[in-house]
Amino acid sequence: MTNKKTAHIISHTHWDREWYMPYEYHHALLIELMDTLLDTLDRDPDYKSFHLDGQTIMLEDYLQVRPEMKEKLTKYIQEERIHIGPWYILQDEFLTSSEANVRNLQVGHRDAKSYGGKISKLGYFPDSFGNMGQAPQMLRQADIDVAAFGRGVKPTGFNNQVSEDAAYESPYSEMIWQSPDGSKVIGILFANWYCNGMEVPVDEKQAIAYWEKAIPNAEKFASTRHLLFMGGCDHQPIQTDLSDAIEVAKKLFPDVDFVHSNFELYVDELKKDLPDNLQTVHGELRSQRTEGWYTLVNTASSRVYLKQMNAENQTLLEKVAEPLAAFAHQVGKPYPHHLFVYAWKTLMQNHPHDSICGCSVDEVHREMVTRFEKSKHMTEMIIRESIDGLIPAIDTTAFEGKEAFPFTVFNTAGYNRDGFVEVSIELKRRYFSEAYPTRLAREMKVEPIAAGAVMDAEGNVIDCEWIDGGVMFGYDLPKDKFRQPYMARILKLRLQAKDIPALGYKTLAWVTGAANPEAASQLTGDFTMENSNLKVEVLANGSLKMTDKATGHVYDGLNVYEDAGDVGNEYMYRMPEGTTPLTTEGVDAERTVVEDSAFRTVIEVKHNWSIPASADELLHEEQLEIVGFPNRKAKRSKEMVAFTIVTRYTLDRDAKRVDVHVTMDNQSKDHRVRALFPTGFDAETHLADSIFEVARRNNVPAPEWQNPSNDQHQQAFVSVSDGKLGLTVANKGLCEYEVSQDNKNTIAVTLMRSSGELGDWGYFPTPEAQCIGTNVAEYAIIPHAGDVVTSGAYEEAHSFQVPFLVRQTDVHAGSLPANHAFLEWAGEQVAFSSLKMAEETDNMVARWYNVALEPRTLKVKLPEAVKGFYRSDLLERKGEAVANDNNGAAIELGAAEIFTLGIEK
Repeated sequence: MTNKKTAHIISHTHWDREWYMPYEYHHALLIELMDTLLDTLDRDPDYKSFHLDGQTIMLEDYLQVRPEMKEKLTKYIQEERIHIGPWYILQDEFLTSSEANVRNLQVGHRDAKSYGGKISKLGYFPDSFGNMGQAPQMLRQADIDVAAFGRGVKPTGFNNQVSEDAAYESPYSEMIWQSPDGSKVIGILFANWYCNGMEVPVDEKQAIAYWEKAIPNAEKFASTRHLLFMGGCDHQPIQTDLSDAIEVAKKLFPDVDFVHSNFELYVDELKKDLPDNLQTVHGELRSQRTEGWYTLVNTASSRVYLKQMNAENQTLLEKVAEPLAAFAHQVGKPYPHHLFVYAWKTLMQNHPHDSICGCSVDEVHREMVTRFEKSKHMTEMIIRESIDGLIPAIDTTAFEGKEAFPFTVFNTAGYNRDGFVEVSIELKRRYFSEAYPTRLAREMKVEPIAAGAVMDAEGNVIDCEWIDGGVMFGYDLPKDKFRQPYMARILKLRLQAKDIPALGYKTLAWVTGAANPEAASQLTGDFTMENSNLKVEVLANGSLKMTDKATGHVYDGLNVYEDAGDVGNEYMYRMPEGTTPLTTEGVDAERTVVEDSAFRTVIEVKHNWSIPASADELLHEEQLEIVGFPNRKAKRSKEMVAFTIVTRYTLDRDAKRVDVHVTMDNQSKDHRVRALFPTGFDAETHLADSIFEVARRNNVPAPEWQNPSNDQHQQAFVSVSDGKLGLTVANKGLCEYEVSQDNKNTIAVTLMRSSGELGDWGYFPTPEAQCIGTNVAEYAIIPHAGDVVTSGAYEEAHSFQVPFLVRQTDVHAGSLPANHAFLEWAGEQVAFSSLKMAEETDNMVARWYNVALEPRTLKVKLPEAVKGFYRSDLLERKGEAVANDNNGAAIELGAAEIFTLGIEK
């Protein structure tokens, strides 16, 4: 074996689709780059290849403007001179859901495959702001055994300057990266960033200086003689004279073999030389062994409204629309794969790290709002059409012989559950063809509503609350005629729906004349509400004193608000030195009972608070002078402004949680607002919902950590437990939290953050990131025994994200029973993830993941005959058969395993 060094120069560009300029500015530059690339490939046969940044959307964006270039583009992809895939976009891994990360992989593979060439089998994460711990397992399921990443293991500071004196998790730029389940990939760190081979000089004098610096820098971290030089950077134009530059390098450094390489060639050679003593890094890569100043974690709270819209969109797609469309497919309705691809792609166009992270200029994020709405509206149409297909198939003849108005409650959350339901029942409908709308409304409004009750299909009466809903306008959109507007007489019902099966539905009916039993109020004191599980007192300062009846434990001072200054930027939070956060702990609040029934109690709290108007004038000076945020001396302004917070605490009948809705009228700049939940538990670690896992993280950061703040990412929840008791805070789109080092292990959840600049490599003002005006937040407080996993409280937190859907129907026969689960499953410490139809096979595929670090059993059963079950993967391919016994199967899941089941019907 030769000891000669090989310099692998891989041409690429890292394409932030939108960032410090609006999308179309970047788009125009992309067209120019791609034109130049194709011209270079035409002209220079020695220009061997180009890595297209691991994301197929670049092809889509280019061909949108240059469709005539598709044939040439396809030619070079098939000749393996342009390398594409495996992703659709380069996402932020922690701010997008587990299933969104999977759809990204699926769409990227499908789109790359359409060009007929090889798909790049490299887990490419060049600039992700931290890496998800289950990535090795996910990649392995897509036949990818190597990942390349730029962050998460060793420190990369301002302007991507590498720290020289840090303790690294790995001594090499190559390592083994292992998921919690044991899956491993080779990890390649861009130790000198992904631009260490850019702009290679042709001039000999410049080339000597260039390579005399670049080669030792690469050798310093490389574990083999194969040195990686990434020939590009952010929006880097094509180096059209690279072939000449390589020839110059060969002449000047004959002891080094310079190769215009690609990742496939580089990895093949690398594998042959890797030493046996590579370090193994485990799970999440979040730069925890650094000083903590440049982890970019606070992008989790930049422009919170974007995260909330994203969470709503993802939930509707993966937890509502996909399962409903799969259900409807079982009764003959075609599964709308094409509509799902459009909805997912539109949503994923908001998932690149500089987009969903909220760390771009204002124009970028305005366009994102429109994309969110487009994706959501398409998803809502899929939901509507799916329910339209299901309703006629549901048999409601159990209500024959009664003056009944049936309605079906759909539960797509993946877990059996009870819950508060509101439904508007049409008692009568009259179309505009009958009379003028005003006359219809007037005549119908005076029609009386007869008393009645809600009944289930077995004839049991379910107590409810009902009110006259007046007259409402609506319209039908028939498939064979013009729209049909109407007026309807409305009855509004509120009830506690019980035992709604996971991945199924339950049909109830309003029955006129039935007796509705009386039910007691939940209000047991002026501002105390109580159900069978919880006693909740709203204190004078607006915080909660909560008693968990199952354990007898009392939590005090929950949901105090904290406001602190922020002299950081969209990437990172920085509290001004020498300042102390303000809190509402000593602020009296106005308390009002706004709703009191047997089914739901709501107490509203209003804080009329006063906080600093902004940072002081020094902050703007420091921004203009590009002073790094850790070194800023700005303080908070002495000018105070009103800050009104309206909180609604909701306790539903038999609920195990308190739901919280917060509305903030923000007129202040440069600050952060958090809700505080002191747990009082003695614990060194906590659990947070992450990508296909419940991650265990340390409460106290590593010794290298210098940042006073230790903020971290979450998906659906964060939880602290001492092993006997636990407190979990679930959320909707609130992606940032901290477990404070205050001897109380207080959970602090960020509700909003205001910042006036992008940050990073220059000064880019972002006034809209101050989030002036109305800001809202939704979360839930869940006390429990044990921890969030062993208690099963994670199911409650996951279900909190997913709405019930209710649709009125009529009395008719159908092929489906009145109450039904399309798929039944059980598994202790197993979490549901998705149910959909596979695009290529049109088989149903369902996915779960084991949240325990020990093996668990998943049991699955379908109500009707199936051809068979099989193991699938994240690409939804057909694998080995799973034993089928009476339409059911028992599958042993490994620790932390992500498992996809294929079902042939």
